[in-house]
Amino acid sequence: MDLYASMSRKNNCWDNAPMESFWGKMKCEWLYGNHFKTRKEARATVFEYVEIFYNRQRIHASNGYITPEKYYFS
Repeated sequence: MDLYASMSRKNNCWDNAPMESFWGKMKCEWLYGNHFKTRKEARATVFEYVEIFYNRQRIHASNGYITPEKYYFS
């Protein structure tokens, strides 16, 4: 699974905070408790979380606690 660590600017600890939050939520909401037999299965699960759930269905505080899809079409 070609995963790469994110890098932030020197002396700026806040660069990585949004991604740390995202990965933490994904692990708690989607990955913990799952056991994947193949990388393909794990990739499909991550894709489903990002493209279907997180980007379309999950409510976000940053847009008034509505789904991104509702926000986009409003």
